[in-house]
Amino acid sequence: MTPDRRRLAELTGDLSAAGGVRLVTLGDGLERGIRTLEFRTGSGLAFDVLVDRCMDIGHAEHAGRAFGWRSPTGFRHPGLHETADEDGLSWLRSFSGLIVTAGLDHTLFGGEVPADGYRYPPRQTVRHGLHGRVGNIPARLTGYGERWEGDRCVLWAEGEVRQAAVFAENLRLVRRIEADLGGDEIRLVDTVTNAGFEPAPHMFLYHINLGWPLLDEGARFEADIRETLWQTDSVAEQKADHITFPGPAPGFVEQVYEHVLNPGDDGMHRVAVVNDRLGMKVGVEWPAAEFPYFFEWLNLRSGNYAVGLEPSTHHVSGDAAAREDGSMIWLGPLESRVYHTTFRVS
Repeated sequence: MTPDRRRLAELTGDLSAAGGVRLVTLGDGLERGIRTLEFRTGSGLAFDVLVDRCMDIGHAEHAGRAFGWRSPTGFRHPGLHETADEDGLSWLRSFSGLIVTAGLDHTLFGGEVPADGYRYPPRQTVRHGLHGRVGNIPARLTGYGERWEGDRCVLWAEGEVRQAAVFAENLRLVRRIEADLGGDEIRLVDTVTNAGFEPAPHMFLYHINLGWPLLDEGARFEADIRETLWQTDSVAEQKADHITFPGPAPGFVEQVYEHVLNPGDDGMHRVAVVNDRLGMKVGVEWPAAEFPYFFEWLNLRSGNYAVGLEPSTHHVSGDAAAREDGSMIWLGPLESRVYHTTFRVS
């Protein structure tokens, strides 16, 4: 337990002895030049906010045990990213970390959709890659540090990400991340605003990726599932258990499920991955009204071993289907939507 403010001041001349937020710049390989905020709460919870990658969370651990997934790509600098490469699948070359944000105007697989709403005749359509553009846009860091509220110390960071083009979308994401000194939770508040003056399509999804050692043979998925609406063909072909996970397997083909979750009495959706052998649980919760859809991603391939928890604004059928069935979110001029998500390690 962290001492109160006065006692802490008596014990040390610098708060960083107990925890804090530090800005560093990664300096080697594909990660060179990425500004990173290192959060340490002092309870054993430590995580990195990648300022130049949408302020997503990369490495995450508790008491020295990682739970944020690390893929072979590393935390690739966004300057190396080309959205249209590999028929829109180039996003997979930057896919690593606890949170990879998808959006702001498109999620899920790529495709071509009408752009007539932008009223620019040369731009008849917009072609999207996998999970959109926002995850590879650097943020403008507006602040970070430690703030005392009585005897409670809040570690925080805030930044702004702009996804914009002339004669196209002008969307702004303001992201705030908080954790308490001595605490075991991460709080994420995202505000997405249409900063333009034409209605803009909006889709949003968190690809929350959990890896070893939290994920291991025998770890299990916890959720109050009402029904499973959809699953990939690979589920029937491989029959890998999506509740109690097996170990990694060569050549495993990703299995994806769309589950309908039962919210709690407080209107919150809750899911978790539990490793009983480690005595470790990582849970995620969010208001059902903000992210009404949820996907479970099972990637048990050797060398890429991960499970993804994906709160989403939209059904798995994607952008074109959302426009056709009327479920697309259209943000009016200067209109905003706010999303609240909490991670807890126990």
